Amino acid sequence: MSIPLALLAALFASLTSILAKIGIKNINSNLATAIRTIIVLLMAFLMVIISGQLGTITTISARALFFLLLSGLSTGLSWLFFFKALALGDVSKVVPIDKSSVVLTILLSFLVLGEPATPLVVAGGIMIAIGTFILIGRNEEKKRFTGSQSYIVYAILGAVFAALTSILAKIGIEDVDSNTATFIRTMVILVFAWAIVFVQGTHKEMKSISKKAYLFLILSGVATGLSWLCYFAAIALGNVSVVAPIDKFSVVITMVLGFVILKERPTKETIIGGIVITIGTVLLMI
Repeated sequence: MSIPLALLAALFASLTSILAKIGIKNINSNLATAIRTIIVLLMAFLMVIISGQLGTITTISARALFFLLLSGLSTGLSWLFFFKALALGDVSKVVPIDKSSVVLTILLSFLVLGEPATPLVVAGGIMIAIGTFILIGRNEEKKRFTGSQSYIVYAILGAVFAALTSILAKIGIEDVDSNTATFIRTMVILVFAWAIVFVQGTHKEMKSISKKAYLFLILSGVATGLSWLCYFAAIALGNVSVVAPIDKFSVVITMVLGFVILKERPTKETIIGGIVITIGTVLLMI
């Protein structure tokens, strides 16, 4: 059951990136993240009520709560860096770098969680790393670092914290309903995201956001909520080293949607890189 849930998480994650790219035009990326988090929290709370798990929140152990809070903090940092990168660069460039977190996640799952390092998992991780390097493009390395390439730094930081999110969540989600865990994590992210917004003073820009932008931000939040609910349910049922790579297959779906919907121009690197990542993901699913 964990594999179908991970695949659904990948689908919704790809929609998140596309909808967010449309919705954050001329909008501060941190403000966009904060607005989307409200939608995710409402969805998570609704799922907790529907599943009848609201009363179990007070029974969660201090250890589980601690790791869930850390996971939420890591997610908040990952989001802020990711959407900052998304505001600066093309979806087809930013998402592959961000999704390279799967390699770090696999390594941490071996070292921290003690999951088995099978040949297929190792081979899949290597293929995804190679595919990501190809997607970044050799030409990017030859260019002088300027503002136009600064999205790479933000995307890499987003990947690091995304990896920590999965590991910390796996530790904290033990003996905790996945919907309840998602709700707790999202509360942390909400506080974190809005704290950044108010410190920067960007909350004043909310009045200038168009109805169309709000619509796409809300839709992006819905897609994120569905992706999270599926992903953390999958983590609760399966190994992180298997679930995380399947979820990260959203990078290929996102690139295709970026070419079709956003009219981003496909290059030789994005096509070859996408194929290599797909092969790596398939190896991890076998």
